[in-house]
Order: sequence, then structure tokens, then C-alpha cells
Amino acid sequence: MYVAALSLTNFRNYARLETALPNGAVLLHGENAQGKTNFLEALYYLATSHSAFVSQDRQLLNWSTEEEPLPFARIAAEIKHGRGGFDRLEVTLMIERTPDGVGRFRKVIKVNGADRRVGLAAGLVTVVLFLPRDLTLIEGAPSDRRRFMDITLSQVVPEYVDALDQYERTLPQRNALLRRISDGHGQTKELDYWDEQLVSAGARVIAGRQTFLRELEVEAQRVHYDLTGRAETLTLRYQPSFTPTPAGNGQRSFEILGFDLHREMSADQIAPQFAAQLLKEREEAIRRGVTLSGPHRDELRILINERDAGVYGSRGQARTAVLGLKLAEREWMRNRTGEQPILLLDDVAAELDAKRRAYLLERVQSGGQTFITTAELGAFPPDFLAKVKVWQVEAGRVIKPPAP
Repeated sequence: MYVAALSLTNFRNYARLETALPNGAVLLHGENAQGKTNFLEALYYLATSHSAFVSQDRQLLNWSTEEEPLPFARIAAEIKHGRGGFDRLEVTLMIERTPDGVGRFRKVIKVNGADRRVGLAAGLVTVVLFLPRDLTLIEGAPSDRRRFMDITLSQVVPEYVDALDQYERTLPQRNALLRRISDGHGQTKELDYWDEQLVSAGARVIAGRQTFLRELEVEAQRVHYDLTGRAETLTLRYQPSFTPTPAGNGQRSFEILGFDLHREMSADQIAPQFAAQLLKEREEAIRRGVTLSGPHRDELRILINERDAGVYGSRGQARTAVLGLKLAEREWMRNRTGEQPILLLDDVAAELDAKRRAYLLERVQSGGQTFITTAELGAFPPDFLAKVKVWQVEAGRVIKPPAP
């Protein structure tokens, strides 16, 4: 699978772009603030319906559209599948003016001309994005690691999208009810309905994360072994806010500090234990006005030789672990879908030492569509530059060298 053609309208600093894309590696070079990262962001948005850089989608609209009657941005792509055939994916972001002059944001997704909601468009194109700031996967907050799991799974597993969407819609409703009960404006029995909804969705999210991490760990360990000369072992430790067990009695058959990734549990096994946990802490949740357990409080820790890399690891070890995770993510997606995901590398060559950079570039040349941004062509060896397309990005324009 690869994006054969990309069209951008009023997206970031691209007023208009129409370009064909090769199924191989493309190096985008240029000065800072010219649009290299925006190019990657457009491809990432097509796959995930989210920006990796801003929290509000309206920030993706070109500033020049602000005074127009209907400000909008559009990303469209023709996607060529390995199994044959094309699909056209189009995302339009617009600000509609209400009669009283207030702007209302809308996102419209179309696949082959037909409207699709976000979840149903998942998997049409898949991407793996590697950023210099991805060290937050090791050193950052738990929310950074939850986002990593959710974005990856949502591109590949439609059922996970549905479960996560239901969970994220139910959680604030339950929290609002908890606060009303605490203030004396609601009854405890009203929680039964919202608990049932939260448990149904949350159990599926937890089960999906466990399966993903078990499969990802296998691939990540292989890469990490190669990068460290088999000197270090990388381990993923999933730590839900409560720990379901196969027996359902809270007792583990051997000591682990997280979810046992080697004993897969289904959502049906997890659900009654999640329900029991919510009931157990109901009084405290009412007092505090928040849901105390569930996937929104899950944690993922990355260990190197059984030591937490976020606590004890060096900067170099953290970079190696992140590189291993990203390349493993790419392989996991390929195994799950049968299609090679697009690899997006945003100025990461400057962040890696010579050994890690050489390993990454070797993987890049092994196949699949890849886009790499850089401000310094000198960071890449001449033999690599001779094998890839080198395009210049300048002021929202992509300049390709003349055909030989």
C-alpha cells in the first residue's frame, strides 16, 4: 500500500499542492518553517484523523482562509493497494458560520466519494510517524504511552476504534453523574447504567492493548537485540489501573508487576473484574467526582534488562528503545494488514548517532513508502542519497529535480 497522489488545499502553509508520489523513499529537504513537517502531518492526518502536533484541528487551516465566508482545508489522496486497485480518501476541515456569526467546526471524511465516519475509514492507509520528541514514549507522561497504543491500534483494528470511542464518550458522562451525586443532585443507582457501558467498552480496550503489546514486544525485542549487539533485552510491561487475572480472583500465579502479556485474556473475562473494581471504589469515586479505574489510567512501562528505562535508562538507551518500538510498530502493522505502512521520519537523522542512523536507513531501503525530512543533506551518506528521491520544500511548494 502506498499513497500514489496527494492533494492539499489550504492545509497549513500549503495553499495548493498536487503531486504524484513514488512507492519508495523520498527525502524532503529545505530550511526550517518551509513545510516539510506539514507534508508529513497531512499524511499522518489521512491515516489517523488526528494531528500529531496540535490539539485543535482548526489550527490546520491556512491562516489566509480566516476571512473567507467558508474557511476550509482539504487533504485528498489516491491510495494504491498491494492487492490491486485504488481508493480515494478525502478529509475536509471547515468552519461553518452560524446565523449569529459563530464559527462551527466540521470534519467530513469521504472514501471514494461516500461519507464515512472516522472509525470506518481506519485502515485505508496506515502510517508510522517517528519524531525527535518521541523520547516521551520513555520519559514522558502515561498519557503519551496511552496515545501511542491508541493511535496504532486505531489504524488497524476497527473494533478497537468503536470500543475506544464508546469509552471516551461514556467516561465524562459517568464523571458528571459522580459529581451530581456528590452534590446531592443524583442517586447512586443511576451509576448502574453508565457502569455497564463503561465496562463493556473498557474491557475491549484493555484486551486490545494486551494483545497488541504482546505481539509488539516480540518484534521490538528483535530490533533492540540487533541495535545493542544482543547485550540488552527490551520488555514491555502493561500496567492497567486494576489487574485482571485469568482466575478472576485477583491472585496471580507468579509475581509480576503488571498485566501478564503471556496469558491472553478476553474482554469477557476482563469485564466482570472491571465491574467489581468500579463497585468496590464507588464511594470514593463519588467523593472525588472522578472515575478511579479504567483504561484512561492505564500505564505502559518500557524496561531494558528488567530495569525501567524511564527511570534508570540513559539518553542513548532511550533513543535505541524508541527506534526499536517504531520499527516494531511498522512490522506489527504489516503483519496485521498484509500491507507495508508508510514510514514518516521527521528530522530524526540528526537525533541518532551513526550506528542507529545506519540501521534505520538500511531498514528504509528494505521496501515500502517512506518520507524523510531534513534541513541538512550532509547528515546522509552519498550512497543513500543516490538511491532515494530528493525533493526540495520551499514556502509551501515541493520542488522536484528535472527528469533525466
